[in-house]
Amino acid sequence: MNPEEAHRRSLLRYAALIGLTIAAGLASRSSLAVHLPAFIATYAGDTLWALTLFLVIAFVFPGMTTRKIAVMALALSFAVEFSQLYQAGWINAVRDTRIGALVLGHGFLWSDLLCYAVGVGAGACLQLPLRAPEHSKAR
Repeated sequence: MNPEEAHRRSLLRYAALIGLTIAAGLASRSSLAVHLPAFIATYAGDTLWALTLFLVIAFVFPGMTTRKIAVMALALSFAVEFSQLYQAGWINAVRDTRIGALVLGHGFLWSDLLCYAVGVGAGACLQLPLRAPEHSKAR
C-alpha cells in the first residue's frame, strides 16, 4: 500500500477490529481456552497480541505505509519479548499485575517470536480488504 492508499484506512473499521482482536486474545487466555485445540490455546494469545499491536499502530498512524507499520509492530513485539529476559524486582512487580502481564508478558520464549511474526503478517495481509472505499474519485 502506498502512502496515498494508507490515508484511506477506515479508523472505524480498525477500532472495531482492535476491539474484536483484544476480546479474542483475552478469551484465548481465559477459562474458555480449555475448549480450544491445544495448539490454538497455546499460541493464539501471542499471535493476537501482535495483530492488535499492528492494528493499533495502523489506527494511530493512518498515513503510515503497511511496510512501516509491520516493521514497527514486529520491532516492538520483539523488544517486549526480549525485555522478558530482564528480571528485576520492579519490572516483575509490574508484570504481576493483570495489565502488566498482558502487555509485557512474563518469560522469554523463542516460539513467541514466531507468533508475533504470524500476527504481524496477518495484519499486513488484512490491509487490502480493510481500506476505506473511495468515494471521491470521478471516473
